[in-house]
Amino acid sequence: MRLFDRLEGKVALITGGASGIGESTARLFVQHGAKVVIADIQDDLGSSICEQLGGHGIISYAHCDVTCDSDVRNAVDLAVSKYGKLDIMLNNAGVGNLATDIVDTSNEDFKKVMDINVFGGFLGAKHASRVMIPAKNGCILFTASSLSVWAGFAGHSYVASKHACGGGIGQEFVC
Repeated sequence: MRLFDRLEGKVALITGGASGIGESTARLFVQHGAKVVIADIQDDLGSSICEQLGGHGIISYAHCDVTCDSDVRNAVDLAVSKYGKLDIMLNNAGVGNLATDIVDTSNEDFKKVMDINVFGGFLGAKHASRVMIPAKNGCILFTASSLSVWAGFAGHSYVASKHACGGGIGQEFVC
């Protein structure tokens, strides 16, 4: 028996789950008894984590570009078809922009950060809601950042995107 079974019987989908905060969260959720689907574009890392943590009985991997509607839909559908439900959606996939001077930030870089960090979270919430609302159960989470309220420490696109996750879109989908 595990030391803690706080998430026993729960099913979680974690975008950006192949590295960083997402990987750590996936490991912790499995330790606490959850079944986990890692959704990421880093196929080798995601598959490796699944093998390390016990394979397909408790953890699975789905290739998922969070800016692609069908990828996010398929990841949610995988969680439901494989484990019977979806209890937790962690919209964690994200990127930053190293340019802290707005003059040095290209339009393309700004749009990429917003697409992944904000639009990706929207798609995650949209597709998770599709299965959670009929089940009358679920929790949708967003990885935000304290940098969203501190000027000058991160690029404008990152600050704006994380503020959107914590201040806007995140509150719209509180379960």
